[in-house]
Amino acid sequence: MDAARYSSIAQQITDEIGTVIVGQTSLVRDALLCLLAEGHLLIEGVPGLGKTQLVTALAAVVGADWRRIQFTPDLMPADIVGTQVLVTDDSGGRSFRFQAGPVFTNLVLADEINRATPKTQSALLEAMQERHVTSSGETRPLPRPFLVLATQNPIEQEGTYPLPEAQLDRFLLKSVVERPSVDELTVIIDRTTSSTVVAPSQVTNAAELRELVAFTRAVPVPSHVVRYVAELVEATHPHDAAPDIVRRYARFGASPRGAQALILGAKATALLDGRPSVAAADVAAVAPSALQHRIGLSFEAAVDGVVARDVVGAVLDHVSAAPSV
Repeated sequence: MDAARYSSIAQQITDEIGTVIVGQTSLVRDALLCLLAEGHLLIEGVPGLGKTQLVTALAAVVGADWRRIQFTPDLMPADIVGTQVLVTDDSGGRSFRFQAGPVFTNLVLADEINRATPKTQSALLEAMQERHVTSSGETRPLPRPFLVLATQNPIEQEGTYPLPEAQLDRFLLKSVVERPSVDELTVIIDRTTSSTVVAPSQVTNAAELRELVAFTRAVPVPSHVVRYVAELVEATHPHDAAPDIVRRYARFGASPRGAQALILGAKATALLDGRPSVAAADVAAVAPSALQHRIGLSFEAAVDGVVARDVVGAVLDHVSAAPSV
């Protein structure tokens, strides 16, 4: 594996997804970054914008197994991770056997994750962080690569349970799905209301995908870029040296996982461009998706119409791209 081959495979994946998904460039790129860094993606958008279709297309293009979990208030943790079932063998003997849940796959689509209770939401925490689950006192590893792509509807609040900060922090990136333009909507209508069914072709497989993930982590990061990431994360916390918008509207800033997300996202971003090393511009490019769900805003921010991406933009303007060491 080298940077040129890596970039070529990634471009083929993007092109094949583009045969199904119209527009949504930033969403597709965020999904690709999470795939290459083996992180998790939180997708926020109203229904009907192609969030589920993106996951099915991504799984088909990379030749990975995937499962969809529809989160509802009555969903239980065992419905996700699995449970022990009583089975009878040919001789009449009975024993307990573990029946794996849908989380035992490569890509998990957690659809409308904020509709399940916190107890059920937390069933994904161990899987997302450790890549294994514990049931009946036994730890079982999950297949690799393993990604959770969760969706949530930002406008429907009745019967929903907002994700706690500890779980939000485990998503590498958060992508906000925008409405399609008139031109894009025209193409969507033509594609989805005819008898022609477009299916993306498989570009890679799970073995090669694991190689891509390993290559992503092996990319070197210059010390000044690491310092830049540390200063960006520090600037998201409200203190005397923070930007004015942070001091006024932020209740808390990004955690060390935010710094890890910036580095991993920047590594994948550099490789997508065919470069074997990370620059500060790669960090800045991934910062909105990596930090917006890790910044807690006050009630005053909601009143004034300030969102987390505004805060991230101010932090990027505040912190120099070439910090002193």
